[in-house]
Amino acid sequence: MNERSYLTIKDPISDKLLEELEQKNDTASQRIKRLLACPDLTRKENSPLKFILDKILKMDIFKSFDIVEVPEIVSVKNNFDLLNAPADHPSRKETDTYYASKDYVLRTQTTVMWPFSLEKEEIKNKLEKKGEIGLLCYGKVFRKDEIDRNHFPIFHQIDGLYICKKEKKIIGLANLQEILKAITKAVYGDSIIYRFLEDTFPFTDPSTQIELQIGDKWLEIVGAGVVHTQVLSNLGIDPSVYNGWAFGFGLERIAMAKMNIPDIRIFWSDDPRITGQFKDINSQYREVSKYPSITRDISFVVSNDFIPNNYFDLIRDFGGDLVEEVKLIDKYENAEKFGENKISYAYRIIYRSNDRTLLSSEIDKIQEKIYTETAKQFNAEIR
Repeated sequence: MNERSYLTIKDPISDKLLEELEQKNDTASQRIKRLLACPDLTRKENSPLKFILDKILKMDIFKSFDIVEVPEIVSVKNNFDLLNAPADHPSRKETDTYYASKDYVLRTQTTVMWPFSLEKEEIKNKLEKKGEIGLLCYGKVFRKDEIDRNHFPIFHQIDGLYICKKEKKIIGLANLQEILKAITKAVYGDSIIYRFLEDTFPFTDPSTQIELQIGDKWLEIVGAGVVHTQVLSNLGIDPSVYNGWAFGFGLERIAMAKMNIPDIRIFWSDDPRITGQFKDINSQYREVSKYPSITRDISFVVSNDFIPNNYFDLIRDFGGDLVEEVKLIDKYENAEKFGENKISYAYRIIYRSNDRTLLSSEIDKIQEKIYTETAKQFNAEIR
């Protein structure tokens, strides 16, 4: 294979949706604009995520892989359909994914680079001429989720894809395990203890996962699989002629285990006492100080079609990265008390900053906005 090249692939509709978003001020649009405006930490110097990424990019096996950059707003077709995601898969729902329009979403995985890349004539021609291609894509992805120290609506992934003619090599499970083992040792060192598990992904078959022993726990970190023949067909690649392997994983999970980072919000900190700790991939995070938390509860009655992930978005809108965790502390129905098709929820919101002591007065202002918008956006009765 040749030396690495860099390819940026645009989507005119994505660019148009970005322009339209700038003119909108509804809650959903403002939320999406905030998410898109956040920096890509894989491209930020001295970010722990970039240290992990750079280590992987320098691995011998990937040195000739081309780097592909694709939009952050992508079509449902590219993000789900062409990658063999079932029509009823939960990830397609607005409860899990941010929709910029009916047919476009904020990308939920960097695997979306497959259709962007393999539908390009220049890449298809390269595959035909060379008999193989290797591609890497990394950056931000977006998913609605719960709020705690391990989850954030933005995180970062890297995906790799290798396709070759079968006459050159037949790809099997052993190839996948060698790749996962090589990535694991590159990041964690030769002495790391690991094991392989079976796994399932819509776009690969068979698939496997590697787990690491971190302390007394096992942590799943990297998944890989043989590229699904149906996906190859979807992308205009003849599966009788070609086969391939692919891997993908979240960089935050890797970095948190490697660098002893206890809270995903630390990656976004600009506090020099925190950022100054990260010099290379072997840096170990030391807590600046365990600042006290401030806890506030909220109880309300809503319709039984209430969706918690949408509510967590509302809390993030006003609490931002000061919200450490949101816990469900009570949920029950009582038709006599609340009415038919109504449910009572009680949540505990835990506020804590990683770099300063919070004031009750500032949290009270945030909480008051959350009360007001909970009633307004969810037609909720605050209790």
